Amino acid sequence: MRRRLLLLLALFVLTSLACNLLQGPQQPVIPTPPPFATVEMPAADADSVSVLPEDVVFNPVSHIVPAVDPTIGALVNEVSVQQLASYVQTLERFGTRHTLSVTDREDYGIGAARLWLYQEFLQVGNGRLQVEVDSFPLTLNGITTVQQNIIATLPGNGSVPGAVVLTAHYDSRTVDPNDGVSRAPGANDNGSGVAAMLEVARLLSAQEWNMDVIFIAFTAEEQGTHGSLHFVTDQMIQDLGITAVFNNDIVGGRPGIPQSIRVFTAGPDTSPSRQVVRYVDLITGLYVPQFGITMIDAVDRPGRYSDHMRFLDVGIPAMRFTESVEDRDRQHNALDTSDAIDYNYLLQVAQFNLATIANIAGAPARPEPPLISPLDTPGQYLFSWAVDPAVNGYALSLRPVGKDDFAPFRFVEAAEAGQVVITDIDPGTTYAVSIAALDENGRLSLFSPETILQP
Repeated sequence: MRRRLLLLLALFVLTSLACNLLQGPQQPVIPTPPPFATVEMPAADADSVSVLPEDVVFNPVSHIVPAVDPTIGALVNEVSVQQLASYVQTLERFGTRHTLSVTDREDYGIGAARLWLYQEFLQVGNGRLQVEVDSFPLTLNGITTVQQNIIATLPGNGSVPGAVVLTAHYDSRTVDPNDGVSRAPGANDNGSGVAAMLEVARLLSAQEWNMDVIFIAFTAEEQGTHGSLHFVTDQMIQDLGITAVFNNDIVGGRPGIPQSIRVFTAGPDTSPSRQVVRYVDLITGLYVPQFGITMIDAVDRPGRYSDHMRFLDVGIPAMRFTESVEDRDRQHNALDTSDAIDYNYLLQVAQFNLATIANIAGAPARPEPPLISPLDTPGQYLFSWAVDPAVNGYALSLRPVGKDDFAPFRFVEAAEAGQVVITDIDPGTTYAVSIAALDENGRLSLFSPETILQP
């Protein structure tokens, strides 16, 4: 789906230019999720607009389109195979990162791993990352321990509210989920996800962004996503304004598998999470075009789980990234070693994560949905919205409901935005309408919530 859209974009430019709930003594209460309602417009035979605003523009054409921003493109090219391999191999050398493993050694067990993660975030953060430990008690198999999520926040400049979140669990396990002693190297599950997260944090910390970016290394995922459940329960009270969560879990790849990533998030196609997946596909096609995005209509694989699910539980758009083909024989045992990973594959995973998050955090603010008014002639509509002075252009999406990919966008320059009439809309099709903002270098914001336009 991406190739067709990108080809249309390219032609347009040329033409215009000429992993169980928390168990313990107290059960936390998850706050009620914020509503993500899809707004339905009245039918086409509702009262129509007879007198148009004086500044209305018909079928505008713009040369401001999504493009590879030079700064973001340079960062994508700086992703290092050597760095990724070093992160994975270091995590492997801790022997096991099981939730019940030792915490009093500096070279072995989950205690050593979380201390290293804390220090590594400080080191890669270029003085910009605010690193903290999020501790909580956890009782497993009759044993109570203190678990720690490691959180690193890259503050934005305040021009765009909210935060985008990148996550990966750092704990590992062997065949017995309660065995905290045996070797569990966890190179792919999930040293690979942690490595990608650290590399994105290292490179994004070299620049200032408009929105906050939060990196979270979760613990206790393997026994039931306890770390993410604690975070969601505790941090939702603080109202971080999280716009999207990207969870990398088993993303190391291996030689010979398709060069693509599976993205798990359930439908319908009008859900906020599906809308973000379409955005990921669009941005990946611009910055890492050789790497495919495969949308899976499921929260996760059958009988499996990961930390993105806890965010979905409270209404936050979230998704899981997992390698195109898994090797179950190398999961949850001593065979999950660093020498089996394809680091060129992992490189591309880090690249598309970086490009996506950099666009969200570096673009103008996400617009509010446009007001849609039918005109007297079927298939003609007036789209009205407030123009942001920091925006250079807009991408208007008219996506036929039931389609998982974007239709070709209608691009509008900021000087002509605000009151736009489109005259060639199929009056027999139901559309999901949304709008995104563009800056002068082609950075694209997330799209506004979709409005349903019915015939």
